[in-house]
Amino acid sequence: MKKILFLLILFTVSCGYQPIHLISDKQNFKFSKISIQGNEEINKKIINSISFEEDDTDKSLNELILNSYYEILETAKNSKGQVESYRSKIFVTLKIRDNKEIIKERDFFNEFSFNTKKNKFDLIQYQKQIQNNLIKEVIRDINIYLNLG
Repeated sequence: MKKILFLLILFTVSCGYQPIHLISDKQNFKFSKISIQGNEEINKKIINSISFEEDDTDKSLNELILNSYYEILETAKNSKGQVESYRSKIFVTLKIRDNKEIIKERDFFNEFSFNTKKNKFDLIQYQKQIQNNLIKEVIRDINIYLNLG
């Protein structure tokens, strides 16, 4: 019985299993040029979180193009015309280009629906929190895409 337990522990510990979302060494991605379009705040958070670096001295590197868009939509109103629920959407397009040819392109999209709050200040704070959470999800998805691709 002890041998079976020992072998079981040995195989599960030494199998090299590592979660796919775990990034032990923060990988730096270098590009000759980083172009951003759309929502500048979202693009800067993505660039800083994933450690995109611009190195304009090395012309052999690829070019990164980030285009982001964020909006909050009113999805339901009551009989008085007051908004009862919203939907936040984030859309990011990532393109990696070598000279004039696109070698990688992917769209990342997330959305979240939520009810309104009575206090406007609380509503604004909640909307900012939702925006940050959606950005984090997109960053996670981009990171997985770049590390697996």
